[in-house]
Amino acid sequence: MADEELEALRQRRLGWIRAEPGDPSADPSQQEAKQREAEIRNTILAQVLDQAARARLSNLALVKPDKAKAVENYLIQMARFGQLAGKVSEQGLIEILEKVSQQTEKKTTVKFNRRKVLDSDEEDDY
Repeated sequence: MADEELEALRQRRLGWIRAEPGDPSADPSQQEAKQREAEIRNTILAQVLDQAARARLSNLALVKPDKAKAVENYLIQMARFGQLAGKVSEQGLIEILEKVSQQTEKKTTVKFNRRKVLDSDEEDDY
């Protein structure tokens, strides 16, 4: 009996060592919840987008995951409020991408701060 308890403790500690500390994905219930949420998102997007638009969104997710997530959230929100009439085509997705890009566009400005340089060549230093 002591050997079985010792083996159980070893297995438990081995599980703790393998799981990274502070990693929320180590908790099985949280992992299941994330998986369910991902399935629900994929189901909604499959209902809302046609095949070409879905492929374009997948390609975008590979290059810019944050922008793809924003577009997915936008599409899901529109679907929940009933603002979409039928499936979104690839051209419709491109328009949505442009809208999201304009909203999240970062404006950069360059400002030149010119300093006055004292030119010592004009003066005689004899």
